[in-house]
Amino acid sequence: MASAKNKNNNNDIVFLPLGGVGEIGMNLGLYGYGPEDDRTWLIVDCGVSFAGPELPGIDVVVPDIKFLEDEVDNIAGMVITHAHEDHYGGILHLWPFLKVPVYATAFTAGLLAAKTESEPGAEEVPVTVVKQGERHKIGPFDVEFVAMAHSIPEPCALAIRTPAGMVLHTGDWKIDRTPGVGLPIDLDRLAELGREGVMALVCDSTNAIRDGVSPSEADVAVELRKVMAKASKRIAVTTFASNVARIRAIAEAAAANDRDMVIVGRSMHRVIEVAGELGYLDGLKPFHDEEAYGYLPREKTVLLCTGSQGEARAALARIAAGDHRNIALSKGDMVIFSSRTIPGNEKAVGEVLNNLADKDVDIVTDRDALVHVSGHPRRGELEQLYKLLQPKVVLPVHGEPLHLAAQAAFAKGLGVPEVVRGKNGDIIRLSAGRAGIIDEAPSGILVKDGDILDDPEVTGVKERRKLSFAGAAVIALVVNRAGELLDDPNVALLGLPDTDDEGDPMEDIVIKAVRGAVTSIPKSRRKDKDLVAEAARRAARSEIQNVWGKKTLCKVMVTQL
Repeated sequence: MASAKNKNNNNDIVFLPLGGVGEIGMNLGLYGYGPEDDRTWLIVDCGVSFAGPELPGIDVVVPDIKFLEDEVDNIAGMVITHAHEDHYGGILHLWPFLKVPVYATAFTAGLLAAKTESEPGAEEVPVTVVKQGERHKIGPFDVEFVAMAHSIPEPCALAIRTPAGMVLHTGDWKIDRTPGVGLPIDLDRLAELGREGVMALVCDSTNAIRDGVSPSEADVAVELRKVMAKASKRIAVTTFASNVARIRAIAEAAAANDRDMVIVGRSMHRVIEVAGELGYLDGLKPFHDEEAYGYLPREKTVLLCTGSQGEARAALARIAAGDHRNIALSKGDMVIFSSRTIPGNEKAVGEVLNNLADKDVDIVTDRDALVHVSGHPRRGELEQLYKLLQPKVVLPVHGEPLHLAAQAAFAKGLGVPEVVRGKNGDIIRLSAGRAGIIDEAPSGILVKDGDILDDPEVTGVKERRKLSFAGAAVIALVVNRAGELLDDPNVALLGLPDTDDEGDPMEDIVIKAVRGAVTSIPKSRRKDKDLVAEAARRAARSEIQNVWGKKTLCKVMVTQL
């Protein structure tokens, strides 16, 4: 907890990240205003991340909200900056524990509603729909939704005003005056906020290690037309389903090359439906469902597919593996990856690329042409934002430690008076002249394991991890009341070698070790079932390790007759 010298009863504004700082994904930040013992909190974003091999059997990871559950009566609301999974994907999992007011733009609200319909049993979340440029009073927070540019419609920065000062929370952003759909970044308004006085800037760090500025979505649109013009057979394009500007650019490039669009993948259909209702796809030729693939001419077709990150169940992975029910690609067809590979997905994407290469498909990635641009700011854009806002404090967020350190050093180099590096769980005072980490709160992760949302160790992931490396031995013993074995141990070995290196059956080796351990217990102590079980477990585990070299997970059940 905070030291005595840091405690105070001032009405400071503080920032507490429960996710998204020191990592990319699972964004959930809290702004607190008021004295230390009576703060009101504003939740900004509620995202997920996706599990890797360290969490076998787990798909979705969300921030642990233990702190928020304890403070639920002091939460003014939840504000969502945009509808990417790492910013809004946790709402359906976590909102039922909080039931606080939610504020989001129409596109985000539409995707949330569509997601709710597609998840059986999901609780409907009431949303107050806001527009970019509006201001809303949420408890003690005066929140302005400032139009930004990103790889999704309606991204917002949040100008959060309190009597303690204004904080500008960027969300995900870049400087793009031609974003393809929706409003461009509102640089004029950002300049006005700078003149009003921005005390602290809480800023996206994803591309802080890269110099220059990110190209525009308009540049990608031009390049897609050129790339498609070179194709003589089928074209398949994969991109992030939420990137409506890219979807529009792909559709316009297809039309310019006299081709029809076929949509493949549920999440792509979901986004297109919401975007169409909001007018973002007006003026385009009608899209076809995948059933149309069979009768459209090969040289007149563009497939728009989910699966840019190699997801095993997504459309492109199944097409590449040759097991999609309606779609197949063959030699001479072209696949365009209008996306980047998110760190951690390299192996999955590589498998899709290799499967496509085996089919002699022509592959185009952003290494070959400008078919993708990032939605995050490089150093040149960060510098422009600093000049517009003139913040007194900068707090890097949304990035791994490398990205956070890069933005911190960059901000210091540009003369920002105070730069604070924090991590998930830190309570950070943003007040100019006194900025810094003043306390800590409980933080961590929860995992969605089937229908259960809980701490990863409670769900059995720890043992599941061991199973994936060293298998399991399950041993059943039947003893009489004197503790004597009535039959040979019954052994089930899962994921172990059948024999040792001399050809002796592993099952026989374990049975011998267990029998020896039990009979070596003094007769006066064999009546203790727990003692017998533990002796058998230790003997089995030790003998397997001696033979195989791995520490197998062992379970022993003792039945006394």
